[in-house]
Amino acid sequence: MIENLSTMDKVIAKPKGLSRRSLFAIGAGVVALLLLVLALPMITRWSRADRSVPAASVRVGEVTRGTLVRDTSAQGRIVASLHPTLFSPAAGIVTLAVKAGSEVKKGQLLAQIESPELRSRLAQERSTFLTLQSSLSRGKIAARQNVLKNAQNVSLLELRLQAARRLLERADRVVSEGLMNKTDYEKAQDDVKIAELELKNARATTGLEADTASFEVREAQLQAERQASAVAELQRQVDRLAIEAPFDGMVASVSVQDRDAVASNGPILTVVNLTQYEIEITLPENYGAEVLPGTRAEILYEGREYPGKVTAISPEVRDSQVTGTVVFDGTAPQGLKQSQRVSVRMVFENKPNVLKVPRGPFLESGGGRQVYVVAADGMATPRAIEVGAISVSEVEILKGLSEGEKVILSDTTDFAGAKSVLLRK
Repeated sequence: MIENLSTMDKVIAKPKGLSRRSLFAIGAGVVALLLLVLALPMITRWSRADRSVPAASVRVGEVTRGTLVRDTSAQGRIVASLHPTLFSPAAGIVTLAVKAGSEVKKGQLLAQIESPELRSRLAQERSTFLTLQSSLSRGKIAARQNVLKNAQNVSLLELRLQAARRLLERADRVVSEGLMNKTDYEKAQDDVKIAELELKNARATTGLEADTASFEVREAQLQAERQASAVAELQRQVDRLAIEAPFDGMVASVSVQDRDAVASNGPILTVVNLTQYEIEITLPENYGAEVLPGTRAEILYEGREYPGKVTAISPEVRDSQVTGTVVFDGTAPQGLKQSQRVSVRMVFENKPNVLKVPRGPFLESGGGRQVYVVAADGMATPRAIEVGAISVSEVEILKGLSEGEKVILSDTTDFAGAKSVLLRK
């Protein structure tokens, strides 16, 4: 029987110094203490911040001093300077002589409109004109006949007056000799007065009838002239049934098919002059008052900028946009195509030696009155500012910032008015 295990025990000598476990524990404590010391500033910032966001999620810009170019950009579409749409002058059947894309010369026949109704109206109006001309000729002949008849009547009355006066002269001699009674003498006197009155009335009537005939002839002449104008207008419309090219160019589009029935003033085709181009632009309505004819523009085409100028701006606002026209100021680039898209930059003014920051969504979210300034420790705090001129890429700062400071350019709506925001890395 074994009483105890003392005979089997072995004495082990205790190693000198700290054990491995102790060393590991001490090392872990030192590391934890070091991490705590390093994290203390961050923890302090976190405790001071009302909100924290990843630094990579916001855009930060620096306040600089330099020249600010106040401008705006717009999207444009290249169009031919001359691109009229030709319309049908009357209802009828169209016969096309060209197709879309065809090159044409000035005066070349493009389409022919067959309008029997218009030609029938022309024939009717021309017949009416001939009738009025015939009536005018008859009126002139009748007026001359009336003049001759009245002249003959006046001549006869003049002869009658002369005869009555001769009878009165003989009656005077006979009465002085006592050979004529008083009744016959008075009748001779009355005959002279009657002849004078008839002649006077005949002359007056002749003048009135001459005036009346003149007015009637003039009225007939005016009716004939009016009818001649109607005939000329219809003839012009008939001549326009042959639609010709107004200049050398190309048929851009055809709105109808061959042998289609077209209405009066219906579009037939569009002709463009490819030797001269301009750019149609659209702008926000708040720039409509600043963009004026003559405003300098820079046209970006295939990676290069070309000088241009605004030639027209529409006074009408549609969908909060205004339209305008820009032309190349000098030689236009080669290879321009109809309806090709380009970017246009309008330059309003240059402001040298101003404080400025890059433009960003902060301008809208802060209403142009507040911006978040980023300190060296990554803490951003709001600050009141005052902005001046605004360009496409930069904003002038009039008050509230200093050169070299950094500000958040991103949308700050999510900050919800926080007094401090930590940009964590």
